[in-house]
Amino acid sequence: MDADLQDSPDEIPELYRMVSQEGYHLVSGWKKKRHDPLSKTIPSRFFNFVTRVLSGIKLHDFNCGLKAYQSVVVKNIAVYGEMHRYIPVIAKWAGFSKITEKVVEHRERKYGYTKFGLERFINGFLDLLSVTFVSRFRQKPMHFFGTWGTLSFLIGFVLTVKLFWDKIEALYFSHLPVKRDITEQPIFYIALVAVVIGVQLFVTGFLAEMIAMQSFSKREYLVIEKIGLDDAVAVNR
Repeated sequence: MDADLQDSPDEIPELYRMVSQEGYHLVSGWKKKRHDPLSKTIPSRFFNFVTRVLSGIKLHDFNCGLKAYQSVVVKNIAVYGEMHRYIPVIAKWAGFSKITEKVVEHRERKYGYTKFGLERFINGFLDLLSVTFVSRFRQKPMHFFGTWGTLSFLIGFVLTVKLFWDKIEALYFSHLPVKRDITEQPIFYIALVAVVIGVQLFVTGFLAEMIAMQSFSKREYLVIEKIGLDDAVAVNR
């Protein structure tokens, strides 16, 4: 909770009840009625919209400080840097899918001043891309690099075939003189760059797979065994 007293601690008991009695893994607060300037609320709405689209989690306020978690969630997710904004996303990718939200009271600021600025907005967006990429492709990096590498290589290959076909057609099937050499055409360099990028992405994917295989023993697969209504044991395999 921030020290400016905008978040109400009176919301905590109900958040706790929803986690402990209704079985949610995570309950996030939603500051539906905010007492903030437009310079903060508009970027925040855009940020929350993008996060919803990329993560698939139907929350309206990912950055609300009022959240409640089951203890098994806290013990089995890793948060670093400024990734606290994306705890619901990290929890979902760890297998905790029972996530909901609750409307909470948001008060007028009494102390301090807002720290929200352009730098925080940009850093938050970059962190979102990082956590989304790592969560989806940490154990299968070739799926990402290989897909884009294949696409880039095929584009370059098709353009290269077209260049050579045009050259052969001009030399042997046309009576018109050849106007330009292959290397004098802009499409040649586009094809060359596309092929090179495709190969580089493939190599990057192979290297990432090798690194992932080296750390195979350190991979964590979360298995939760229910032993009671309120107790759970988490085993990493």
